[in-house]
Amino acid sequence: MRRLLIVDDDEAMRRLLRLNLADSYEIVDTADPEQAMALVMVHKPDAILMDLQMPKRSGFELCRALGSVSNTAPIPIFVVTGDTGVAAKESCREMGVTAYFEKPVDFEALRDSLGMVKRQTLVPRTEVRVQVRISLKLRGEDINGKEFAETTSTENVSISAFMCGCETALQRDSIVGVYVVHGVEKLVGTARVVRSEPRQGSSTLYAFRFVEKTGEWILK
Repeated sequence: MRRLLIVDDDEAMRRLLRLNLADSYEIVDTADPEQAMALVMVHKPDAILMDLQMPKRSGFELCRALGSVSNTAPIPIFVVTGDTGVAAKESCREMGVTAYFEKPVDFEALRDSLGMVKRQTLVPRTEVRVQVRISLKLRGEDINGKEFAETTSTENVSISAFMCGCETALQRDSIVGVYVVHGVEKLVGTARVVRSEPRQGSSTLYAFRFVEKTGEWILK
């Protein structure tokens, strides 16, 4: 019998998912997203069902954490959430989430979607991401078309992408020059803004994907 991990702080929702899926799947569930990674390693689920809005750690953060480890990156993720916002759906799509289900759940559609999942597919959802701190400088035009240069840092990188906070407001799909700062600035190349996530404070978290690399990046 295939195994599912359910991550949702709503006990009633976990119970409802178990009631509707336990006849076809072995269910492991937790209300604590911080325990999810350990449960994935121990139980090796065929798929993960998770909420987005949870205490301690959001579903977005958990998706990124799972995608950063080679052993967990291939596991399909199904988001089951009350968040009906377009931005949430777009963020999940860009992170490689397999399917997005709004509450109340269409269990027939969920079963059909789960039924198409093969155990531990070898194709990862996204490139493996590494948590390493790198100082960067970004240069380009802000949302108003004015030139800017901002020093920032990233702790979330892959071969062709990275995430970092910026106080400068940037337009989606805009292109910036990316420099690694280590004593001196060294041009890495140009990158496109593919996603943004507002956060507390004056800065916004942006996801960038390289358009062109003419210099050395932390990963090759």
